[in-house]
Amino acid sequence: MARGNRERTELIKRLERDRRYRRVLAIDIVRPNTRLTKTDFHKIDLTQPSADAELARLFQSHGVDTVVHLAFLTHPSHNALWAHELEAIGTLQVLNACAACSVHKLVQWSLTALFGPHQQNSFYLHDDDEMRGLPGSRYFTDKLEAERLTRRFAAENPSTVVTILRTAAILGQQVDNFVSRYFSHSVVPTLMGSNPLLQLLGEEDAVSAFKLCLDADYRGRFNIAARGILPLQTIIALSGRLSLPIPHLAAKSLAQLLWATQVVKAPPNFLDFLRYFCIVETEPSLRQLGFTPALNIQAVVRLFAEGTPRSER
Repeated sequence: MARGNRERTELIKRLERDRRYRRVLAIDIVRPNTRLTKTDFHKIDLTQPSADAELARLFQSHGVDTVVHLAFLTHPSHNALWAHELEAIGTLQVLNACAACSVHKLVQWSLTALFGPHQQNSFYLHDDDEMRGLPGSRYFTDKLEAERLTRRFAAENPSTVVTILRTAAILGQQVDNFVSRYFSHSVVPTLMGSNPLLQLLGEEDAVSAFKLCLDADYRGRFNIAARGILPLQTIIALSGRLSLPIPHLAAKSLAQLLWATQVVKAPPNFLDFLRYFCIVETEPSLRQLGFTPALNIQAVVRLFAEGTPRSER
């Protein structure tokens, strides 16, 4: 496994409980904050040039069969060079190690948001639609490059089962990403005259989807979201927050100031997610995986609201 976020820790807990898995390796720069009984922790920094060789030695010595790659940021970073080294180059390091050891399976995290919020988007985006990301966003460019590298790896290594699991924005009480922080404000800023439709995914369902892809082989790319779609204003109301509509030009200037002073963790171009929708077709993926999220989108929002304090910032 590679460095990730809370979902990584929760996935390790499930693997610890599952008797079908005899041994787990957790690879990160920080030890998982949970009790480990059959999990061995190894510190490897994917931004270092020697990471692929270190990973390959580790995979070989432990007879690694399956790799779960979760080493992706949940927030944009002001340190663009480091973020690129972690996500794009780090993914290449993981792929090099997988190829050197001929692992049976690679499961990689990606985002449905990589299709990008654009005015020309059709109501439902399909897997063969272009993934346009967000112009000027290093955060999305690195993730797009990582997915392209993995898709190329899959084509060049047909003996390895490659699963790319694209999740909708994960919203949960314990999730620390830019989406959860946005909806945790007592007064949620929105763009005047805009009310885009959104997809979300509960944190437990995200972990369940990854566990499913470990338990069986699913080759390809899969888009996962909770059942249902809601307008932004409805989500704000369901979460018990108040909406503060701001004119677009004023919002852009404010966002530039807050990003530059590092008050918020979302750069100004993320305002496009408050302006245009990015709705991805998930039914084919859910059918192929045989996966039904436990929570629909309304339940995801309500569960988040019940246990999340409202930030005044």
